[in-house]
Amino acid sequence: MTISSTAALWFLPFVLPICLWVAYTDLRWMKILNIAVIALLVVFLIVGLVALPFDVYAWRLAHIAVMLALGVLMNAAGLVGAGDAKFVAAAAPFIPLGDVRLVLVILAICLLAGFIAHRLAKHTALRRLAPGWESWDRGKKFPMGLCLGGALAFYLCLGALYGV
Repeated sequence: MTISSTAALWFLPFVLPICLWVAYTDLRWMKILNIAVIALLVVFLIVGLVALPFDVYAWRLAHIAVMLALGVLMNAAGLVGAGDAKFVAAAAPFIPLGDVRLVLVILAICLLAGFIAHRLAKHTALRRLAPGWESWDRGKKFPMGLCLGGALAFYLCLGALYGV
């Protein structure tokens, strides 16, 4: 891992509640709220000044623009939702370039586990634990916020434990 454990520990207490909130709102309403995306961005803008050297902080701001541009293109092509694209852009500066492959593996695992868990709950009695969740009735659509938030949270937890 190339993230420092110090940076991960600085980010984690602020990012974890936002990731949980994003997972919940996407399950409940199939929306990643703009306020959650803004909150995640504000956490990086403020805590990043303390957690990272300024040159690293400044370069990580470029991650936002690059990922937002890619997200807009993917959204226009119908590949991802707008909230997903905005969340990824806001999450991007938390991840150093050296950890991108690791994060993609974490995301793939979260996607597989999240999809299986969601579909299992959707088609069993577990569904009654959360009646009225929109994600149960959206056909083939899937609440990606569950996995995106989970992947970012899991990555920062690993960074806190095993970072440089």
